[in-house]
Amino acid sequence: MSTAELGEMAFGKARGPREAKPTQISDFSIPALFDVKGKVAVVTGGGSGIGSMIASAYVQNGAKVYIASRKEKQLKEMSEALTKKGPGSCHYIVADISVQSKAGCDALADAIKARESKIHILVNNSGASWGAPFDNVPEKEGWDKILSLNVKSIFYMTAALTPLLAKDATSFEPGRVINISSVAGITTTAQGSKLSGAGNGLWSLCAETDFIPDCWTDGTSKAAVNHLTILLATTLAPKFITVFPSKMTSFGLKQHGEEGLADGNPFGRIGHPRDMAGVALFLASPAGAYVSGTHIVLDGAATHSRLKSNL
Repeated sequence: MSTAELGEMAFGKARGPREAKPTQISDFSIPALFDVKGKVAVVTGGGSGIGSMIASAYVQNGAKVYIASRKEKQLKEMSEALTKKGPGSCHYIVADISVQSKAGCDALADAIKARESKIHILVNNSGASWGAPFDNVPEKEGWDKILSLNVKSIFYMTAALTPLLAKDATSFEPGRVINISSVAGITTTAQGSKLSGAGNGLWSLCAETDFIPDCWTDGTSKAAVNHLTILLATTLAPKFITVFPSKMTSFGLKQHGEEGLADGNPFGRIGHPRDMAGVALFLASPAGAYVSGTHIVLDGAATHSRLKSNL
């Protein structure tokens, strides 16, 4: 799908017939506000880390979730574990959207379309980063590959799956696109610090040794993700699709340990799966239906704190 086609699809359809108010607008109970039962979600990079946290939250609340990544063994184990826990179900698709063309994104989107006629939630979670000194950042691995996975894949996955997201969308029950970003996209304090920890396949994979190299492409690509999210949100709003980025500090446990990372956080702890699960449920449920183009930073105020003795 071209950019022009995406725009035409978003703006070219009248909104009137699609309006549908909640049947019980006075029901503000937690089960009603945070309901994702029966929803169909796609989570890229869902076999581990933040992606698995989000997938688990949806499955445990009755959604049907597709997780995708390159690692079949990891995907299989995760999908089986989540389905066993239920009450929703988890399915996996082996896909590589890291290639420097849209072919990988198209292949994953086609696989989803072959299985589902509509989806309700797309979580663009796959991402990577490359650390190297300022005067030695490789073009292909350091820039092209990272920008392709972190930015281009979000655009192409969203464009390809917009028809499925819009299928049953209304102004009160819009389709949801959640783009997982990074604190590195909004602050330079993550540059060469423990805010950019490595070791668990999450977001800022920059600290493989005692020397923490600079993550030039990580911060740049995540800042691009944040602005792309706003562009997508305004473009897709008439199609009743909301788009928002969420950011969570990487753990980096292999390099620094939980205590080392927690020392630099005002809360005195690192992010917990429950933290991400709560935000993911809010954004995908009726409670978050009117949220779009908004940045949610999930880091315990670390990016705004002066407690940087260990960063």
